[in-house]
This record gives sequence, structure tokens and C-alpha cells, in this order.
Amino acid sequence: MEIVDNKVLLVRTKYPARITETIKKSRVLTEGEISEVAVNWGLEEAQFLKKLKLKNIPSPINRDYDWPGAYPPMQHQKDTAEFFTLHKRAFCFNEQGTGKTAAAIWAADYLINTGAVRRVLVVCPLSIMQASWQADLFRCVVHRTVGVAYGSREKRKDILNRGDDFVIINYDGVEVVAEDVLKDGTFDLIIIDEANAYKNVQTQRWKTMNRLLTPQKWLWLMTGTPAAQSPTDAYGLAKLCVPENVPKFFGAFRDSVMQPITRFKWIPRPKAQEIVFNTLQPAIRFTKEECIDLPEITYTMREAPLTAQQSKYYKLLKEKFLMSAAGEEVSSVNAATNIIKLLQVSGGAVYTDSGSTVEFDVSNRLSVVQEVIEEASHKVLVFVPFTHTIVLLQDYLLKNNITCDVIDGNVPVSKRTEIFKNFQESPDPKVLVIQPQAAAHGVTLTAANVVVWYAPVTSIETYLQANARIHRKGQKNPMTVVHVVGSPVERNLYSMLQSKLDIHTKLVDLYQREINT
Repeated sequence: MEIVDNKVLLVRTKYPARITETIKKSRVLTEGEISEVAVNWGLEEAQFLKKLKLKNIPSPINRDYDWPGAYPPMQHQKDTAEFFTLHKRAFCFNEQGTGKTAAAIWAADYLINTGAVRRVLVVCPLSIMQASWQADLFRCVVHRTVGVAYGSREKRKDILNRGDDFVIINYDGVEVVAEDVLKDGTFDLIIIDEANAYKNVQTQRWKTMNRLLTPQKWLWLMTGTPAAQSPTDAYGLAKLCVPENVPKFFGAFRDSVMQPITRFKWIPRPKAQEIVFNTLQPAIRFTKEECIDLPEITYTMREAPLTAQQSKYYKLLKEKFLMSAAGEEVSSVNAATNIIKLLQVSGGAVYTDSGSTVEFDVSNRLSVVQEVIEEASHKVLVFVPFTHTIVLLQDYLLKNNITCDVIDGNVPVSKRTEIFKNFQESPDPKVLVIQPQAAAHGVTLTAANVVVWYAPVTSIETYLQANARIHRKGQKNPMTVVHVVGSPVERNLYSMLQSKLDIHTKLVDLYQREINT
């Protein structure tokens, strides 16, 4: 395949009639066992040639698009965006931290430019609606309008009807406004991020989304970990995106990839992985190792909104602190103590003056941590500053069949050595939950390449040393540090930590800003 004068594709094929009978702007140049066909290089023509499974068909995005934004795209992002534009229905399995969000945004922006797509509906977890999608849209395509459809039904409906180029909504929000989306009719492209949420065809979530998908609708499903739990997970994704790739009924697909060993236990068949691979096509995947232009460490933010119970107590604490500070100078000790209280509420458990513990509904934060872990291709470290919160998280992970060990101040040194060795050398556990002060220095944990901060610490030294557990000799994979944030004090602390500010000298200012907003 050659590009001639940046306008024409010169295609070599055994079956020229397949091209000329469908593409008007094409003609046979030479005939023979292998014929040469000149084809106009446009988006629709390139898409059709791709459907014929011809190799190395380029998208005109390479010729026509200026790649706007604050940062130039990396090559794997260009390749991913090009792939998207050539496929109305497609999967993107690029690993976490490779920038697939930006790639999808550029591809969608290009399609809007060409008129192939009018508006885009982005469906994703609540935790990344603003921290990832809205932020990347502002960074990449500032000329586009963006709406975040979150809140009451009326608020979501108003945002949908506003006419924004991109509308971001969480999974369960789709059910609330499904009829409005259908009635609107202008969302030509739907992008589903962390698409494993749609693996089960029996859920109302899946059925609602399927109802929105007319034959002409563009649909891109994105996840770094396809069918990670079971080969059967591929069925729901394929049935949604490329139903022609799977049998009509789930049972037939299950029988092709799984075999029963007892009445209630099934295991994957030898060719299950191959079947899943062929089922989830067309697809593109870049691992972090393949993305040679990635930075060594990628820092990201994940939103975990405070629950109603947390928000109420957080507000009450701020009011109490404000009243006690009225007319008096706040010491750094008092500021630190009160900031810790607010962090404890954000994390899910507060220690009272009497030494007891008050637990809060922290389901949003636990779900976000689980999302990050399930997206990760390798092992994960989760740093949790407070002891009781560690217990909450450990119980939650184990209940959700995620293997984990814990290192905190109560674990003897000899036991810690055993846990570290096991984490580095054995397949399980996938997760090590660590109290930062207990293992921030000197330990090598390069079996993990993802660090999750369940909540921030107030020491820049502890923060940097903890992140360095994965950034050491022996690390073979690009690394990601994920900050989970739900409250204003957390957001401010993370900003200070990443800016490497000495937090202890800024505590009073931070505290005053917090209680007065």
C-alpha cells in the first residue's frame, strides 16, 4: 500500500472488484494475479478498506489533523487514535497509564471535524469523570464544549440538552437519562471507559446501554484488563460491541471457553484465550513497556466523593474548628491535629479523644481503590495512613476476592521480611496494603508498578520515600501513582506533596484556608 500525492491510496489486491464495486472514487490501474487499484484517500474509503482486512491502511487523520492541546501526542497515542477512526465498533486494551483517554479524545475530535460524528457520550466510573475525562478534554481539545451529567435527573437532563460536544456520565447515570439520549439522537459516538462494568448481559446496566446502540452508532470500549476474571467476561463486551462475533446465547459461548470439572465448578478450556482474543476484535493494545515515550512515572487523580454521612460529619467538624478558632491564634500543633481529623473522616474512620473509633460509610472510596487494582496489569501497593482504615480496606478486598497482605506498625520486623519476600517472588498477593510510616524506607517492592494513595500523608519525605518503593533497581515496567481524593483538604495536600512543599511550615495556612471555605 502506497500513498500517492497525499490524496490517493495505491492498493494491491487479488480481488479488485470488491473495491471498485463499492468505492466510487476508485479505479483499477493494472490487472493481473495481483491488481493495483487507486482509491481516494478519505475516511469512509479507508474504513471500507480496513473492513476488507487489507493491511497497513492509514487513516486520513494523519494528513488532516493538527493534534491540538497542551502536550503533543506520543506515537502510541497517535496510533491508537488512528485505529479508532478506522473502526466504528472497536476495543482499546491499552494498559493503565498509557494515555488512552487522550487518544480517544483526539480521535473523537477529528470525527467531529469531518462531520462523521455530531456529539460524544463518555460513560465511565464516577471517580474519573472529572479527574480524568474532563481534565483531559480541557487539556486536549479546549475548543470543545464539555458537560458533566451528574446529580439529579433534571440536572442530568439539562446538561444533555445543552448541546455540548462531549457529555460525561457515570455508568448508572445512563439508566436515568436513557430515554433522553434516545430522543436527542445526536450522540453518534459512545465511549465506555473501564468497560468491564458491562461484562454481564443480565444486568440492567448492560440492557440499557444495548438499547442505545443503533446499528449506525459508533462504540469504543476501553479497558486495560479485558476478561481478567474469567474468559466468559468477554461475552458481554462482544455482545454489546460486535454481536456478530459471539453466539446468540451465553451458554454456547461459555461451553466454547469453559469446561466443567464438577457440577458447580468450571475451568478455562485450553484454547479459551485464543477464542477470547478472536472474540474481542477489532482491538488495539499497547503495554507500558511498548510505549517507549512514556514518562517513567505517571501521576493521576481519582475522585472518590464523600458519602452523605462523611460530608455531614466533615462539615460539622469544620464548623466546630471555626468556632474554637474565633479570635485566637492557631498553633501549628492544633492545625495539624485538626487536619488529621478531617483526613480521618475522608478515609472512613475517626479516632475520638477517648480512644474509640467511629466508622463512616466509605463505599465510594473502597470502590475506587478496587477499580484501580482491577485495572492494573501487575501488582499494586496501597498506602493507607491510619490503622483502622487499613482494617476496613483489607476486609473489603478479601470480600471481593482480591488477595492482599498488610504491613503496619503491629507487624513484627521478622514477619515483615517474610511478607515483602512473598510479595516480590510469589503470584499472590496482588496487593500489599501498607501504613506509610511502617515501610516507607529501604524496601524494594518492584513486583508492583502501581502505587495507590488511599489518603495523603502530611510528610513530603514519607510521600517521596513511599513512592520510591517501586521506583528502584529491578523495576521493569513504567510506573503509575494514583491519588484517591474526596475532600478539599486531601486535594490541597496532594497538590503540596506533588509540588514538594514543606507541609509542616504551611500547616496553619492550609488549616485556615480549609475552615474558612
